[in-house]
Order: sequence, then structure tokens, then C-alpha cells
Amino acid sequence: GGQEIITASDDSTAKVWDVASGECLQTLRGHHSCVLSAVFSPSGTRLATASADWTVRLWSAPASECVHNLQGHSDSVNSVAFSPDGAQMATAS
Repeated sequence: GGQEIITASDDSTAKVWDVASGECLQTLRGHHSCVLSAVFSPSGTRLATASADWTVRLWSAPASECVHNLQGHSDSVNSVAFSPDGAQMATAS
């Protein structure tokens, strides 16, 4: 496979794209409001999305299955990031 990027969208989804072809490879659905941040883990085996629905979702890659729906913020989650080793995530709202 080639290089991939992930984008966040106002349509409540995140999309994984092939950089070379511009083809949409996957659409991650499950949030109930705008997706504000989307990132790959350093290993590329997980994706994380943060949303205005007050949740962060952790997805398996490349299957695009939601493996965790993290709740606990009391407002929109504006950003999500993985630690350099991928063992932890930080979120901001």
C-alpha cells in the first residue's frame, strides 16, 4: 500500500485517502456530530477521531471498526493526539 491520510468532516465522518490516487479508501461512520480531529496512531494500526458529539472514538485500521467509544468530556472534543509510542492518547475540549 501507499501513503494514506485521514480527514475530519462536518458530515460526522472521517475519511482515509490514498495520497497518490486521491481515492477514498474508507469512511468512518459513528459520530453524531462534526468530526473535529482525526489521526493515525504512530504504528498505523489505529485511528482516533474527536467530535462535537463530546466523544472520541478509537478505530482499528484497516478494518475501520470502532473498538472504543470514549465518553467523559462535557463539550465538543476539539483535538486528539497519540503519544509517540502510541500507548496513550491526549484529548482537548
